[in-house]
Amino acid sequence: MKELAQIASAVQVSSTMAIDALAKQMKADGIDVIGFGAGEPDFNTPDHIKAAADRAIAENVTRYTPASGTVALKEAVCKRMREDCGLDYKPSQVVISSGAKHCVYIALRALVNPGDEVILPAPFWVSYLEMVRMVGGVPVVVTAQESAGFKMTAEQLAAAITPKTKALILNNPCNPTGMVYSKEELEAIARVCVERDIYIISDEIYYGLVYDGREFASVASFGADVKERTILINGVSKSYAMTGWRIGYLLSSEKIAKVMANYLSNSTGSPSSISQAASVAALNGSQHCVKEMRQSFEERRNYIVGRVNAMEGVSCIKPEGAFYIMMNVEKQLGRTICGETINSSDDFAAALLRHGLVAAVPGTGFGAPNFVRWSYAVSMDSIKKGMDRLEEFLKG
Repeated sequence: MKELAQIASAVQVSSTMAIDALAKQMKADGIDVIGFGAGEPDFNTPDHIKAAADRAIAENVTRYTPASGTVALKEAVCKRMREDCGLDYKPSQVVISSGAKHCVYIALRALVNPGDEVILPAPFWVSYLEMVRMVGGVPVVVTAQESAGFKMTAEQLAAAITPKTKALILNNPCNPTGMVYSKEELEAIARVCVERDIYIISDEIYYGLVYDGREFASVASFGADVKERTILINGVSKSYAMTGWRIGYLLSSEKIAKVMANYLSNSTGSPSSISQAASVAALNGSQHCVKEMRQSFEERRNYIVGRVNAMEGVSCIKPEGAFYIMMNVEKQLGRTICGETINSSDDFAAALLRHGLVAAVPGTGFGAPNFVRWSYAVSMDSIKKGMDRLEEFLKG
């Protein structure tokens, strides 16, 4: 038989999904595992959103919609971006797709030719690297150190740009670090992108989950030149606990939006009509549910950060958004724990799962090999038990 496609064959499984799948299998086998792997709120979708879906089904809103989404949802997206981020977009500049992950892929398809370089600040979400490769692009990784708050500087960005650079993928707030760029930091990065004429794919899916009273700033808010070069990515999954509904959206210039809409019309077609109706209710309705979830996440963050930093041999910086911490395990490398030699964060995470019955994600897939990512999108009771198990595991 002839060989399979080289690009498709080279795609690696998501490390976040792999650890979550293993933990779920252990649970299915009757083992008491506490999972801190997948990035998914543990809250239920709010009732008023579910009711909108019920109405859509009852009213037979069950047929194809335009490939780029319904007008009602596009208008709701524009309203929410205007009220939350001070951004002015028209419905013709909005494209709806099947989740924010799908949006990143569509944005890359619209911008990247084979051989084009795409800059990725590390630590980065695992799928960015693979998706750049999937469209024939070349990922250029720029490492942001923990000492710098895991934030890439404008100077680092400028140094990484070559004549082949097409775009920067910016994730703010960031998965896996939880860091949030300040207005000043964003403005400096945006200035470089304009001066060097590169696009910005700005994944802002966690924008509703920013803590300590901090104000979120979108990179597209720094002038017309920046906005023209930016594809914003957002969705309903994280802020509204709607991961399974699979609705994301892109905001861009009309020219780019048309290209993305055409790509969707010939690939996936429209997202679920029922999910779109539910998303209209999420975006147009009361935002109190977002505030409640944000408050719960902030309490959990404070607890888990305090516990980790009180343990000997591990540490973390306090994240400003999303629902993750990156635990530094450098001091664990070379140790023997529960009879296993720890030479990497992969070894640490595997041993912690086997012996501590706690599932956290090694940082290797995020471009952060000496770290382990913990999600605090789990109950406080599970967090407390997990921290107790981690503390006991570290004793060896």
